[in-house]
Amino acid sequence: MFTGTYTAIITPFKNGQLDDTAFERLIESQIKGGVDGIVPTGTTGESATLNYEEHIAVIENSIRFARGRTKIMAGTGGNSTTEAIYLTRAAEEAGADASLQVAPYYNRPTQEGLYQHFKAIARATKLPIILYSVPSRCAVEIGVDTVRRLAQDCKNIVGIKESGGSCDRVSALRAALGPKFLILSGDDSLTLPFMSVGAQGVVSVASNVIPREVSQIVKLFMSGKADAARRLHEKYFQFFKDLFIETNPGPVKAALAMMGRISEDYRLPLVPMARDHRDTLRTTMKRCGILK
Repeated sequence: MFTGTYTAIITPFKNGQLDDTAFERLIESQIKGGVDGIVPTGTTGESATLNYEEHIAVIENSIRFARGRTKIMAGTGGNSTTEAIYLTRAAEEAGADASLQVAPYYNRPTQEGLYQHFKAIARATKLPIILYSVPSRCAVEIGVDTVRRLAQDCKNIVGIKESGGSCDRVSALRAALGPKFLILSGDDSLTLPFMSVGAQGVVSVASNVIPREVSQIVKLFMSGKADAARRLHEKYFQFFKDLFIETNPGPVKAALAMMGRISEDYRLPLVPMARDHRDTLRTTMKRCGILK
């Protein structure tokens, strides 16, 4: 089961190219921080600006650098079903543990179109599939009834990363899907609220920077120590929020660059953060004890 903390890991670049050295160091820090898994080539990994070869290379490198010490949930979705199947099969061949499948973006399919899209991908792979509903990015939500149909008809569709911002929706998913279906928060600031109504962990942006602390929040709550989890959540809440002061992954890359872990390198149309937002993020990181 893919419960716990999964880091939506960034893709470090240097002079516009994949920076494998920095990437390996980041993965080592995640493993030392105790995360349950790593999600390469998702939104935070700037998948939209990776070509096919780079996309597959990042997944392969994740698996190679992790060396079986943590799970790899490869981001292999797309707004083209053919593309998503191609990337998912490549991830399966590389040895990924699961596939994260984002809702198709821009073309705004109907719920029937979403159902047919995900069913075709599920039938093309043996990998466990975690759906990813993020309407703010995709302009479409994977409906609760659609998720239920997919889970009933496709045995390898086992969970969902929920980024709709609503505890009511998590409750509705839990009621419709039962206790075994995996629900992961897609927003660090909502992890505890979502877990209180049935989620079982998080696909985290913040754990790029503070893997141990995010892992502790989840583990404490799951072990019945809700007050201790809440105290950690309160300590880092503003940091969670400031990581979205501009479009993700701009702030998290800026944070890692401030810590000397990566070159702050993006691919257009993403650009470095505005100075005032950078100052806000730096101040918050100092207040949280992340930076001295």
